[in-house]
Amino acid sequence: MLETSARLLKLLSLLQSPRDWSGAALAAELGVGVRTVRRDVEKLRNLGYPVDALPGVAGYRLGAGAALPPLLLDDEEAVAVAIGLRAAATGSVAGIEESSVRALTKLEQVLPSRLRHRIKLLQAVAVTPSGSPPVDPDVLLTTAAASRDHQRLRFDYRNHDGTATTRTTEPHRLVHTGRRWYLVAWDLDRSDWRTFRLDRLEPRIPTGPRFTPREIPDLGTTARGIASGGYRYQARFLVQAPAEQVADRFAPSVATVTPVDATTTLVEAGANSLDELALHLGLLGHPFEVQSPPELIEHVRGLATRLAASVAPL
Repeated sequence: MLETSARLLKLLSLLQSPRDWSGAALAAELGVGVRTVRRDVEKLRNLGYPVDALPGVAGYRLGAGAALPPLLLDDEEAVAVAIGLRAAATGSVAGIEESSVRALTKLEQVLPSRLRHRIKLLQAVAVTPSGSPPVDPDVLLTTAAASRDHQRLRFDYRNHDGTATTRTTEPHRLVHTGRRWYLVAWDLDRSDWRTFRLDRLEPRIPTGPRFTPREIPDLGTTARGIASGGYRYQARFLVQAPAEQVADRFAPSVATVTPVDATTTLVEAGANSLDELALHLGLLGHPFEVQSPPELIEHVRGLATRLAASVAPL
């Protein structure tokens, strides 16, 4: 049985090379007869691998099926795929960050230690330009694995003001906003959902016991935490414009937009700078009122006075 399994894996590896194989050539590579090759090909088909028979010759080619079957990768291919997935996970290709992390988590779980070492060496000397805070790939993989396996995660966390805390969480989901990675988790000490920036997080290994997943909050709750919770200042504005007009101007990672009535919209946003908050709304092109925080209200008053004084009277 072991010999048959090993032969099937070798046959699959041969068929995955970009060429057409005759039955005789496969038989010679495997050290068996052509009849055995036909039986092994049928076994691969039963396992979901689309092995096509070549018209006119007694040969085979691995084709495309309705579903993606497992693939065999040699060492060089595995390293190349892992490096590519790590780059994609950091946002080098927009829109595939979260799926890249899921694929990378599966791949690195089965990588031999010698390949892990090669990948880390390549990562150490490679520079990926990015305008976002860097996230350690090991942190990304640890949080992704804990979320997938429903294992408690303890980590040291640095808040926006620089204070350090230790959190015990039930991790549920990773979210990439286009600029940053966030972990959506149930905070056991606070008995509430929280969002954590991964570039401020350092996991404590090993992970904890398994937990029963909770119902994840709606996207509005998650977006609100991402848009404001990780910043030094959290602000609320009332904008005199319909919500659909305001929503077109803000990404979900920047602000949450809630209609108050047909012509008024509540905007909640976060930033580490009062100037940045004022700029967000000042460039919107609609009348607005700052509701909170008090320091932003005073800052906008001072900014308005300076701007008015900078214009010579007519």
